[in-house]
Amino acid sequence: MSKSLKNISVVAVATMASRVLGLVRESLTAAVFGTSALVSAFFTAFQLPNLFRRLLGEGALTAAFVPTLNEELEQRQRAGAFVLVSQVASWLLVVSVVLVAAVMALLSRQDWVGGVAAACGADEKAVLRWQEAAQLSVLLFPYLIFVCMAAAFSAALQSIHRFLEPALSPIWLNLAMIVLLGGSAYYGWADTSEGEIHWLCAGVLIGGCLQMLVPAVTLMREGWTPRFDLRMSAPVRAILRLMGPTVFGSAIYLINMTVSRLVGLSLNDTAVAVLNFAQRLMELPIGVFAVAISTVVFPLISRYAAQGDYTNLTHAYRKGMRLILMINTPAALGLTVLATPIVRLLFQRGAFSESDTHLMVPVMAAYALGLPFFSFVNLVLRAFYAQKDTVTPVRAAAWSFVVNLALSLALMGPLSTVGLALAGNLAIVVQAWYLQRALARKRPSLAFHHLVRDLVKIIGASLLMGVAVAAGWWGWQRLMPPTHWADAAALVVLIGAGVAVYAGLLWAFKIEGRDDLIALWRRRRAAT
Repeated sequence: MSKSLKNISVVAVATMASRVLGLVRESLTAAVFGTSALVSAFFTAFQLPNLFRRLLGEGALTAAFVPTLNEELEQRQRAGAFVLVSQVASWLLVVSVVLVAAVMALLSRQDWVGGVAAACGADEKAVLRWQEAAQLSVLLFPYLIFVCMAAAFSAALQSIHRFLEPALSPIWLNLAMIVLLGGSAYYGWADTSEGEIHWLCAGVLIGGCLQMLVPAVTLMREGWTPRFDLRMSAPVRAILRLMGPTVFGSAIYLINMTVSRLVGLSLNDTAVAVLNFAQRLMELPIGVFAVAISTVVFPLISRYAAQGDYTNLTHAYRKGMRLILMINTPAALGLTVLATPIVRLLFQRGAFSESDTHLMVPVMAAYALGLPFFSFVNLVLRAFYAQKDTVTPVRAAAWSFVVNLALSLALMGPLSTVGLALAGNLAIVVQAWYLQRALARKRPSLAFHHLVRDLVKIIGASLLMGVAVAAGWWGWQRLMPPTHWADAAALVVLIGAGVAVYAGLLWAFKIEGRDDLIALWRRRRAAT
């Protein structure tokens, strides 16, 4: 497991850099556009190719591709695996190009978009927001081609234990968007807000192209020779069979997220922007730790599943889940307690006003409370995919969709944007419960009760840490004025103190897994 911990740390560091740049990008976007209707339309438009990416690329394809590719590596070594990479990439290119052309043609019809919005009960202003989002979607949808290809190349690299380049991939998108938005806003490349949004769209497309090229070049250096190959080989047919139910499940997720965005777009000018900024903050702990752990554990448990080694599969899964909960449970409490200084420091400047901060803080706190469940689902889904069970995640996604839609419609009136965030959280709780219950029935060694003892220690340490940080923030507010420098200093001091308190408590509680961390630290110290 020490090698896995090393890989997790590599991915986590690379992902940390990516997420920090992502926050810079979002902070810049907030400063330029605030929470305006225009940026809400952009976020809705950008969400559409991202959701199809999860449907075609990082979701269904990766779930089916990685276990099949691991079998090819076991049976035919790299030569056979690289043939499969070419076949999958060829089919993915054809499907994504056809899909992009069809969706762009559909969304370019403004009368049709307006009719759909009106039929859904949108008022006149909401119809205009829908139409603006459709126009921007036409510009952004080619991003789907680049990022789906990137997902396939990254999955192949992860299967041959190259984790750094896939983890670095989002950096290119963030850099491109930052450079082009910054140039348009502060160096006179655009004279209007619409012009600045178009430059931001150009940054998405350039960044997507780089996301595809970097892992492709790395894969070629590992020995892959690109070939356009549309043969329907046995492994490709196996992937399609596995993808079938996963595509359906991802389609439910796609509809789920799209409905949430469109409900927000219909609610008011600010809802989508506020939800987006809050979600981006959540992606820092999710992306850095949960995704990093899942990225490393997934090929590992897929290989054990291919070998029929369920003892080691169980061992790897439990350690991965323990690490996820150990990190994201205190992160959720910390983000809730420190929501105000975090939002003020990262976003409150330029067009993003104090009133926008007041709108965003409760939404961020609501999302933060769901953080452990998001992280939990991220790994438990991989356990099903590693065993080539793609049907159970479909059922879980269906339940999640029903809960999210029902609660969104019920809560959007009395609680506005916060209601949409709570609906999404409760839906993911239902999904987590359903998946874990099904996993325990399928393989009792993966039942959650094996982790309950550790979870009790984690929750206890997190609550004590949360009390200490809350007390520190209460005192800080009474001593210091609410400036950016004061917020930055408060976060440095309180987060540092919180980490120290939490780590000390876990150590005192003798949490399982600390010996692995000690061994890793000693090896690194010896190496230096």
